[in-house]
Amino acid sequence: MEVFLIKALQLMLSLSILVLLHEGGHFFFSKLFGVRVEKFYLFFDPWFHLFEFKPKNSDTTYGLGWLPLGGYCKISGMIDESFDTEQMKQPEQPYEFRSKPAWQRLLIMIGGVLVNFVLALFIYSMILFHWGDNYVATRDMSYGMKFNTEAKALGFQDKDILVSTDLGEFKTFDGDLYRNLSEAKQVNIIRQGKPVTLNLPGDLDMLSMIKSSPRFVDLYVPLQIDSVMKDSPASKLGLAKGDKILAINNKKVVSFNEFQIELGRVEDVLASAETPQDSARALTAQVTYLKASGDTVKSSVLLKSTEEGVKFGFYNHPVMLDYKITHVNYGFFESFPAGIKYGWNVLAGYVGDMKYVFSKEGAKSLGGFGALGSLFPSVWDWHAFWLMTAFLSIILAFMNILPIPALDGGHVFFLLYEIITGRKPGDKFMERAEYIGFGILILLLVVANLNDVLRLFGIL
Repeated sequence: MEVFLIKALQLMLSLSILVLLHEGGHFFFSKLFGVRVEKFYLFFDPWFHLFEFKPKNSDTTYGLGWLPLGGYCKISGMIDESFDTEQMKQPEQPYEFRSKPAWQRLLIMIGGVLVNFVLALFIYSMILFHWGDNYVATRDMSYGMKFNTEAKALGFQDKDILVSTDLGEFKTFDGDLYRNLSEAKQVNIIRQGKPVTLNLPGDLDMLSMIKSSPRFVDLYVPLQIDSVMKDSPASKLGLAKGDKILAINNKKVVSFNEFQIELGRVEDVLASAETPQDSARALTAQVTYLKASGDTVKSSVLLKSTEEGVKFGFYNHPVMLDYKITHVNYGFFESFPAGIKYGWNVLAGYVGDMKYVFSKEGAKSLGGFGALGSLFPSVWDWHAFWLMTAFLSIILAFMNILPIPALDGGHVFFLLYEIITGRKPGDKFMERAEYIGFGILILLLVVANLNDVLRLFGIL
């Protein structure tokens, strides 16, 4: 429960900052061009609000809604999510959005997206200035990588060390590595201390690479026990720090990756068990292990079945602790070009991955607030918090600029149409478009959060 609250609070704080500044972008340009802002709200307020006030001599009411799904800035004389059609029936006023030139209305509409994008770049810059950049370069991962059968068919071998592709050098083992591998024509590796170049097709499906089990590529993790859980199958066998498991169910395992695959096989057999006796047989494992003293032992043990899967009950030695950490410091002025480059790469990667949304697997990967919350750490970590906030700011900027009615991008699309053709879309058309766009957004919201629920129950 504590972990849930910490994640939820981080998500709430992050979204509150982003929504306030996003709507603040619309607010700033509206005031700049003399457009009246009637309401400025954090969170939505259908039927009632938690708090609101209106400063003396101000046209704007500020408030706090109860529905934490965003916020809004109600601009006078504009067809928006408030669906205030009565105002649009009245004579046009000089302080209204609709009375202003198209270029001013355009700046008002992109104000939120502009603030979110600039904010992300600023946060990344300040992260680099304050904490620097810490990472383990792939070329320093001396144990190498573990590859699945698809990767081996392309020429990869277990323990190959990924260095670079024709698209550039790998920085560390993350999503960008998969993205580069999927698009690359050539990849440079180190194999047994020697440089080797492999040809790649250049059009691998990144989503399949990540979601396949085992993955296309993963870190090679030597199998070495670091600590044992109390009252676990591992403790019943007498395993301790420094011991090594050599085989399970007469299947030789030389890496933690292979050990996990074998546990997966046990899970598959357990899933098809029809009686308690079948389950007991499936969970009974023959284990061969090497003690730190040098003795080899073979014994049987009953594995533990949990909601998360079959458990053996030990923590493997964390392989990343064995690698050299590369640390780069940035001065105040150095941090800005570095932060801009960092943020631009994040945006480019996110935009490039959007093509997978329209696939069957991509639709399943959509996530709502639960998925967003899970991205935050289980303990409060300001470095991780600001990294996630910057990432969400980029997502918010990009999603809002999509040409969907009811989003900023929809309004921008119609404004560009007006600027190019000299014809302004009618109010009735804009109202219908707003309803359609709002319906699309509600549908996406329902699908994304439904996916969260299905994943929670192990259905998806």
